[in-house]
Amino acid sequence: MKFDTVVIGGGPAGLAAAICASKGGASVLLIEREARLGGILKQCIHDGFGVVRFGEKLSGPEYADRFIRELAQTNVQVSLFSFVTRTVKNQNTYNITYVCKDGVRHAECDRIVLATGCRERTRNGIFVHGDRCAGVYTAGAAQNLVNILGVMPGKRVVILGSGDIGLIMARRLTLEGAKVVGVYEAKPTPSGLTRNIHQCLNDFDIPLYLSKTVTRVFGETRLEKVEISDVDEKMRPIVGTEQLVDCDCLVLAVGLIPENELARDLGITLDPKTKGAVVDQNCQTLADGIYACGNALHVNDLVDYVSESGETAGNHCARPFKMRDLKPIQTVGKLLYVVPQRLDVNSDVSKVVMYFRASEELADQRLTVTAGGQKVFDRVYGKLLPPEMERIAVDFGKAANLDDIVVKLEGK
Repeated sequence: MKFDTVVIGGGPAGLAAAICASKGGASVLLIEREARLGGILKQCIHDGFGVVRFGEKLSGPEYADRFIRELAQTNVQVSLFSFVTRTVKNQNTYNITYVCKDGVRHAECDRIVLATGCRERTRNGIFVHGDRCAGVYTAGAAQNLVNILGVMPGKRVVILGSGDIGLIMARRLTLEGAKVVGVYEAKPTPSGLTRNIHQCLNDFDIPLYLSKTVTRVFGETRLEKVEISDVDEKMRPIVGTEQLVDCDCLVLAVGLIPENELARDLGITLDPKTKGAVVDQNCQTLADGIYACGNALHVNDLVDYVSESGETAGNHCARPFKMRDLKPIQTVGKLLYVVPQRLDVNSDVSKVVMYFRASEELADQRLTVTAGGQKVFDRVYGKLLPPEMERIAVDFGKAANLDDIVVKLEGK
């Protein structure tokens, strides 16, 4: 089968990319490995989605449904229960091999959109020692049990990690009757959004313990207790600070990693800071014809921005190929990362959307963007937190020279 564009991943980014590419006149195949479209949104029954895009609070399934309905009005061909096993570049096209209910299939396309989302770190990824007992779940797995399958993972719960999904699951499990003993965070500051700290923990009297981590689990068949240790400034457990906490469930909310195995197979350059691809303002990677968007590009706070990057990739997929001239975007100061990492000066530079995070909690900071020594953006932030991603739109058309682009964060 021959398509102009193949979108891999049917979550919010993939849906937005497929819709926009199709509306732009491209023939599109959307490949999704699950039985239904929507990605992680299917199990996120709490509200708060769509505030930026739609101006109202929607649940995850409601947000996804709006895009699924819009997709149904396009000519996008959807393949569910499908898993991509191989992607090979020919001279000017890509051959994709995927397995579906009908067997092994092959698709040829000019462009690929990687909208594969992200995965959770597991117990093995953070080196928690102890018995191999039941009752240890990632936060996403626990959320699927409660919200989709209607099964309680435990009655007395310890949550490791104060990321947003960990905070949301603390509230969710409490509402379902479980006792959440506490949320433990190895960092000295919370990892989730400030609003979630208040709405999910403070409003339900769930304690948050900072600079502490789980170092061992105990249980012959079922989890019986965990060992909690203080950590130093490098987040290494401090010997002699161990304490035992009785519980029958440990929920791990210890971070998300962009799912980029396909990108690695294609030899796409990845950013060690974001763990996603290096892209230009059109979400095109350094490999011509391959795009990355959503949480596969970098982990977003809001699904609204996931959809925005999907639309950016989809819109550009429907345009004719054009030779690129990529300029590196340098960062100065306490910036965790900036996306995009390149600027294509042969493309539209009048409204370049950029995302960034501070590397630590900061107050009274000035963010400036310069091109060729000329300032094209300037904003002062009263407070910046690493868990809270910031979005700006920069007009590089103001600059006479785009050879030296710098994003700088410094004290006001």
